[in-house]
Formats: sequence, C-alpha cells, structure tokens
Amino acid sequence: MKKVGLCVCYDTKNYGSQLQVLATIKKVAELGYDYEIIRYKKKFTLPFILKSLTRLANPYFVRIKINGIRKKIVISKYPEIKKQVNIRNKRFYEFVEQYFEKLSVPYYGYNELVQGTKNYDGFLVGSDQLWLPSNMGSKFYNLLFVPEKYPKIAYATSFGVSQIPWYQKRRTKNYLNRFNRISTREIRGSEIIKELTGKNVEVVCDPTLLFDSREWDKMIPHKQVIKESYIFCYFLGTNIKHRDVANELSKKTGLQIVSIPFLDNFVKEDLNFGNIKLFDIDAVDFVNIIRNAEFVLTDSFHGSVFSILYHKKFITFNRFSNESKNSRNSRIDSLCKLLGLEQRRYSGDIYNSIIKDIDYNAVDMKLEKLRVNSEKYLREALEEI
Repeated sequence: MKKVGLCVCYDTKNYGSQLQVLATIKKVAELGYDYEIIRYKKKFTLPFILKSLTRLANPYFVRIKINGIRKKIVISKYPEIKKQVNIRNKRFYEFVEQYFEKLSVPYYGYNELVQGTKNYDGFLVGSDQLWLPSNMGSKFYNLLFVPEKYPKIAYATSFGVSQIPWYQKRRTKNYLNRFNRISTREIRGSEIIKELTGKNVEVVCDPTLLFDSREWDKMIPHKQVIKESYIFCYFLGTNIKHRDVANELSKKTGLQIVSIPFLDNFVKEDLNFGNIKLFDIDAVDFVNIIRNAEFVLTDSFHGSVFSILYHKKFITFNRFSNESKNSRNSRIDSLCKLLGLEQRRYSGDIYNSIIKDIDYNAVDMKLEKLRVNSEKYLREALEEI
C-alpha cells in the first residue's frame, strides 16, 4: 500500500482546522492509501535563527506574531480567564491524541525533515489557509522540502487572501509549478494560480464537506453540551457590532447566547458577552453545539460549514473589511456562491434575515455535485502516487 505524507495543520488551537484534518485522513484512508501526518519540529540553531530573521521583513508574519504576543500579555492580566484558556488548550491536545493516531516521528530541523521524505511515496498538503503570505518562509506547507522525484499534491489548499503581495509572486509561482496536481478551496484561489502559472485548476470543497451530516454523525458522537435552547455565537474576529447584533437577536427571540471567547483574539467586550461562555470543550463539543443550536451567528468559515451540514438557520458576518489587504473573506464568499447561500451573509435586520427558511434541498444538491467532483479529483490526484 502506498504511503502518503500529509502536511496538515493538525495541532493548531482551532476547531475547524482539527476537523478538516480529521476529514482529510478519513477520506485518504477510504480511498485505499496509508498515510502519516508529518510532524515537523523546528530546531532553533544559530543558523536557523539567523535565516529566520529575514521573515521579519514579511509584514504578514510580523503582524501574526505581534497579535499572538499581545493576546498572551492581555490574558495574563485575567488569571481566571488564563486558567480557563489553558483548560481549553489541553482539550485541543487531547483531541490530537484521541483522533490522530498516525503521527510521524518528530523531524527535528529542516535537514531531518528532508531526510524523512524517503519514508513516503508522495506528499499531500491541504486544506486550510496554509499558503498564507505569512507562511512563505517555512518551506513546509508549500512542499519546498520535498525532492523533485516525489509526487506532490495540493487538496483544497487556500491562500487565505485575495491578493498575493508583489514581492512574493515569483516565489509563489515557483513552488506552485512544482506540484503534480493542484486544487484550491476558493474561486479566487484558482484565479491567483491562473494569473501566476497560467494553469487552470479545480475548485474543490473543504475536506469537512466531503462527508454529509450522517457520515459526520458516525465520526463525531452525539452529546448534549447545553440543555437549554440557545443562539450559538462563534466569533473569531474583533468586530463589536457583531456582538451588538447578537444581543439584539437574543432580545427578540428570548434565547440565551452561548459563546466560545478568546480564541483568535482577546476582545474585552467578550468578558460580558453571552450568557454561557465555554472553555472546557473540544472539536467534538464544537460540532454538537452547532448540531443543537436554534440559530448560529458566526464569522468563521467552519462555523458556516457545519451550520450548512446540519441545516441550521445561520448568518455569517465578514470578519475582515473587504477593502483590507489582509481580508480573508474570499473563502466564505466562495462557499456561499457555490452553494447559493449569498443571502446568509449579514446585511442588516438580523431577525428577519435569520428566520427565513433555507432551501436545503437545493443546497444539498449543489453540495453533492461539488462533493462528487472533489472526491474524483482527490482519487485521480492520489493515483499520481
């Protein structure tokens, strides 16, 4: 049996990322391939540190690092919140231990990573925003560490942005041209690849959408996280107006708000936002919270995905300004456009917008067609190996 080395973001503290990895490994196994999730551990030697200093010229990389440091500093001022966040982080690690059994030995340092390529017959990267401009220097998710002789496949990999910075276009083109097969998750992503390489590539669905709700029911056991009826507010961004809109819906419906605060950002208003704040939960709980919600309000891609899979009445907010160079709205734009759900983007009047029925028969038909084509692409791509 051929063995695939998977370059996936499995250990991040993000529910959607962990669930898309779970979907990826299940589908690769279903298609008849052995696999291993590659664990790359950076070795902080002096040469590595000196070489990494060049990343300080990458504003995307610097911005992410500064935001992470700022979040830690602020949370440290709230001992009880810090304690709860640490409990949640522990649940992320426990999910990895329970659901991701086929992990490689750790490859410490870039040279060891390159040497480890001999353990595989080919490599697959996907999905998630692994081609963000901030990741350019790692040489991992763009498979630059893989020698030419090995097949290299990208499944539903996302740039996360609508424009590649001018100073990265040449290097982006170079690594894209090394792939044997490429697909992307967003319409805009396929356009970027066409602009840089001249290649037409397929737009496929996120790995989480390769399975319908019945199949997810088999992967993720049912449990009741919250007993009462509720609105689930899953906000990763910092827009205070979104919280105000949620409070407005709560008043009109009489439903309490359930939230998962302080994931990507520390938003001070979230100290007092929502009736039930959840920390001690993992990706299994996350799916169940959406399963059992009356309504879902979110600015998250995977929050939208699982709302669709479980036929929820939901509204998705823009986490970023469309005018911002750092906007990552294109992935949700593509999702809604491909499935005919443009009306589920927030445009005002939250109550009348969210109570409208969704023709999920039509959505499921579009989704099934996309699912079939996406699996066909993945099957044919893996045959390269």
